[in-house]
Formats: sequence, structure tokens, C-alpha cells
Amino acid sequence: MWFTDNGRDMLGDNKPPCELNYAPEQGMHFGYPYCHGGTIPDPEFGKKRGCSEFVPPAIQLGPHVAPLGLKFYTGSQFPKLYRNQIFIAEHGSWNRSKKIGYRVTLVTLEGNRATGYTAFADGWLNDATQSQWGRPVDILVLPDGSLLLSDDYANVIYRISYSG
Repeated sequence: MWFTDNGRDMLGDNKPPCELNYAPEQGMHFGYPYCHGGTIPDPEFGKKRGCSEFVPPAIQLGPHVAPLGLKFYTGSQFPKLYRNQIFIAEHGSWNRSKKIGYRVTLVTLEGNRATGYTAFADGWLNDATQSQWGRPVDILVLPDGSLLLSDDYANVIYRISYSG
């Protein structure tokens, strides 16, 4: 099972990172509330248990990007390099001095190991004015291989397609 989690708030602009985690078996513990991002002890609970006791994230995402929906790309419309890779809808930060997120990212995998994290679709945030016009929530792969992306700020659903 692959899943995201939102990093704890109120530890500063740049920590902790949000996470993509991989749980191939039952009973795994990823650190909350003792440890964040695999290496950051919680200021309140971190003295009770060390970060080394927990499973680290498959990959650290941006701090406070609020990853919500994730989907493996199983379609055939996009180039082959996207197949069986993970798209993540990042809802966006609310408690940073400079907002980040507000985009769809791509996590590349080799087997069951995350090897990369890059922006795939962005533009919902104006970096200069720090205003957003949308907030991605979840992704669906359609039978034709295109993607549907929900946005709860603009109250719309986008269709992302590829024509190469």
C-alpha cells in the first residue's frame, strides 16, 4: 500500500516534509507523532522514541504541500515513462510565509523504490503575488488514459490529456 501523509504544522516554513510512504506488510509504524519525515523528532513527543525506530518515508515531499490524492498511472495515452508511476495532487500550504504546492507532482519508481519527485502540472499558484486560483485534490485515470483532477477551490474538474 502506498499513501501520503501531511507533515505536522507549526514547526516552521521548511519542516517537516510531507511524505509518500510504502507499507508492503501489516504493522509498520511510520513515526507519527514521535518523528516526522523520517528524521525530525517531534518537539512534544520526540523524546519518548527515536526516529530510528520507525520506517522512513519512501520519499520526502515538500514541506506543507498537503498531498491528498494519489494514483498510479495505468493508462496508455501518456508516454511509457509515466506508466506505473505515481501522480500526487498537492492541495497546497496554508501556514508558510511563502506558499508552495498547488500542483500535481510525479513520483518515479524503480520497482517499489521511489527515485524521483518532480512537478507534473502546476500554475494554480502565482509565486509573485502568493495568490492561488485552484487547489488540486484528487486524480482519476480514465479508460482513455487521460487524467481527471478535482479542484475544491475553483470547484471544477480538469481533464489532462496527452497528444504527442
